[in-house]
Amino acid sequence: MSDHPTELAVLAERPRLRDLSALVELGSQLKHLGYRFITATPATTALVNARPGNELARDLQDVFGWSRPFEARLLPPALFKLLENGGMLRVDGALFKSAVRVSSVDDELLFHSAHPTTDHDAVFFGPDSYRFLRQLRSTVPQLAAPQRCVDIGCGAGAAAIALARLLPQASIHAVDINDEALALTVVNAALAGAVKVIPAHSDLLDALAGRFDLIVANPPYLVDPAQRSYRHGGGVLGGALSLAIIDAAVERLAPGGSLLLYTGAAIVRGIDEMHDAARSRLEQAGFRWRYEEIDPDVFGEELQHGAYAHADRIAAVWLHATRPGGI
Repeated sequence: MSDHPTELAVLAERPRLRDLSALVELGSQLKHLGYRFITATPATTALVNARPGNELARDLQDVFGWSRPFEARLLPPALFKLLENGGMLRVDGALFKSAVRVSSVDDELLFHSAHPTTDHDAVFFGPDSYRFLRQLRSTVPQLAAPQRCVDIGCGAGAAAIALARLLPQASIHAVDINDEALALTVVNAALAGAVKVIPAHSDLLDALAGRFDLIVANPPYLVDPAQRSYRHGGGVLGGALSLAIIDAAVERLAPGGSLLLYTGAAIVRGIDEMHDAARSRLEQAGFRWRYEEIDPDVFGEELQHGAYAHADRIAAVWLHATRPGGI
């Protein structure tokens, strides 16, 4: 806990996270107990939870993974108290519920918001996050030793923590407009021992000065009528925030620096407008870039809604763009 004393002290003042150190200790105890859980999509989670017999939690994975209500006696008293002290214990009639999920990321555990993520300030983690991390792990080792990095819209901090492991010589800024996300980033970084992760409240890069050698982002890219910060990408088809991140990278990357962006693109009548808009920006700035679909069909259920009434599909895409210069 000594790795992040200042951040823990400051963010623990927030009413929904009374004691961040309690959550770090909870994560440590879950690790010791061998807890593991791979988080599926919200649709899959809802389907599995609706099966007969899954109404109540029966083990730790049900409590912290599937977000099922539980009887107090199910949890060891120490875990129950840590969840309560961390401000993440909710009363559900005569039962209780964890307000956080805990997901496995390789050998680490990561706290994020419980299912369903209906709150405006929910902190999301799911299959997109796993895809993003896989792309980072395959791409970052090919870069020329970036020293100053930033994860825009860090959420639970998964990418920032991965960068800290991949680039031990670098400083890693983790920025978000959601204070709950920043609080959980502090918890997750402390749990992982990622001492070089620096959380900060920032709209894109507005609160940070200077240039960066590496910018990474996995922004929201859907049209969300509730405009929840983890989900709503803005614009007609959800791509506005992704394009704003490209604009920020064009302005703030150092010579030789790279943008690694995982996002979604709505394909309408065979046309990927995200690709065309990204190409216009990057070619005008003289960047080298590569854009590829890494999953041709995600969030198919969104095609039922008005914003996507004319869309063929939503693809998960990966953009690697580099400013010329450097060694």
